[in-house]
Amino acid sequence: MDHDLHGTPVPASTFDAGAFAALAGDAPLRDRCRMFGIEWAEAIPVLDAAVSARIAPDVAVRLRVVPLRVESGRLVVAMVDPLDIAAVDETSALARMPVARVGMEPALFSELMRAAYGTTAARMAESLAEDSELAGSEIEHNLDAIEADDVHRMAEQPTLINLVNLIILEAIQNRTSDIHIEPFETELKVKYRIDGVLVEQPPPPKHLQPALIGRVKIMAHMNIAERYVPQDGHITLRFEGRKVDIRVSTVPTVYGESIVMRILDKSSLPLDLVSLGMREGMRGMMDRLIQKPHGMVLVTGPTGSGKTTTLYACLNKLYDPRKKIITIEDPVEYELSGINQIPVNPKRGLTFATGLRAILRQDPDVIFVGEVRDNETVDIAIRSALTGHLLFSTLHTNDSISSVGRLVDMGAEPFLIASVLEGLLAQRLGRRLCRECVTRVPMTEETASRITPEERALFRDGVPKGKGCDKCNGSGFRGRMGFYELARINARLREGISKNRPALDLRTLVDQDFQSMRDDGMLKAAAGMTTIDEVLRATQDIDDA
Repeated sequence: MDHDLHGTPVPASTFDAGAFAALAGDAPLRDRCRMFGIEWAEAIPVLDAAVSARIAPDVAVRLRVVPLRVESGRLVVAMVDPLDIAAVDETSALARMPVARVGMEPALFSELMRAAYGTTAARMAESLAEDSELAGSEIEHNLDAIEADDVHRMAEQPTLINLVNLIILEAIQNRTSDIHIEPFETELKVKYRIDGVLVEQPPPPKHLQPALIGRVKIMAHMNIAERYVPQDGHITLRFEGRKVDIRVSTVPTVYGESIVMRILDKSSLPLDLVSLGMREGMRGMMDRLIQKPHGMVLVTGPTGSGKTTTLYACLNKLYDPRKKIITIEDPVEYELSGINQIPVNPKRGLTFATGLRAILRQDPDVIFVGEVRDNETVDIAIRSALTGHLLFSTLHTNDSISSVGRLVDMGAEPFLIASVLEGLLAQRLGRRLCRECVTRVPMTEETASRITPEERALFRDGVPKGKGCDKCNGSGFRGRMGFYELARINARLREGISKNRPALDLRTLVDQDFQSMRDDGMLKAAAGMTTIDEVLRATQDIDDA
């Protein structure tokens, strides 16, 4: 019997060319583990609570390991990926003993994790409620009196560090886009934004406020002594073998500093228009727009509507080693392979306008400007598109056609806009129904009264609804999707734009196949991808715009 590096017995027969060929292919993880003689559990194993406590909850979540028992001088641990040698090594070093591995399916492992550690952040917050090192009778009533040194001391307590780590790690596991830590008079609230909706979590004790906020500020390299001025910071951590960036923002409120942590997890970023929810016909039109040799394409919508993600998907599709693609962003949210990305830095004089001037001297083929927000940037962007560059950017407008008026308001000449503009894409985000529990129910009178007769005709078989299941944590929704409207600039629109005609007139000049965001959303609701309520929440009828 042979052994691997960690002492796990491996049948000698597995060390042959056929086995390694299978390992190099797409064999399921379970089969690959069995080739190395690693046990695979089909049910939740028996837990020894004292043994599970040998690994801290935040470490267990990060490494995806749960200690089960000690057997023959080895720590037996359950793992989602028993072939993750780095996790095995770290677990062995922390436990100070050799490790034997047991593989499990992710769903079964999640149940085991809950059984071993419970809702880890909530449980740890409860245990810290009576911690004599952190608790203090005056803290709740006089937060301003706490010295920075005291905050630093409390924030460096191992248990407090574990609590903050768990809040962040559980948020990443739950597909959270933002973590909100909000102080109030008698409580400290923690909320996760999941699929665009805030979900309140079990609150930590109020007396932990200075320590918890101080810990986040230390991680983000902020000044913990400064509590009355907004600050911005950045945290980088590794989770399940991948890098996760977190943008941190603080603002002073009546009851202390409020913190928002925006989680930028590249592995969860859908970099193709199919995953974003764009329908086939519109994808074809968008593909033709982004393949143009020069001109300007704008994506519009409010903050948080997914504009940058859509443009990242376009840049990803456009990438070719033979093309020079440069972006200037505020900030760079995700790093794109093979694309030159410039972060705006106004303190050092690097604005969108100055950066765009420098980009033009870099001989680019494609330019992405994070946002057109002032006269100078608009002027340079238009001249860039006129001189043979394909330029993408974003605007904050309610719909696609109103972007023309916004550009004019910022000082652009209508005839120049008409010359360079190739397409206007407007979008909103709505929650996607969980595929595991979606069903059809009769339409209520209230819903019927909120939509048009033409829209009601799309739902003769009932309206889609998510019943709620384990996959979606009972919400009925899992993930988000875009509702889009795409206006291609045809000859009639060019003429109307050059004559500075109002938006209401320009809407009559779009192609016959133009569909509003509401129309797009209703078609997706009829297909069972989202709900009517989500469409109505995110969009408006074009006649009401």
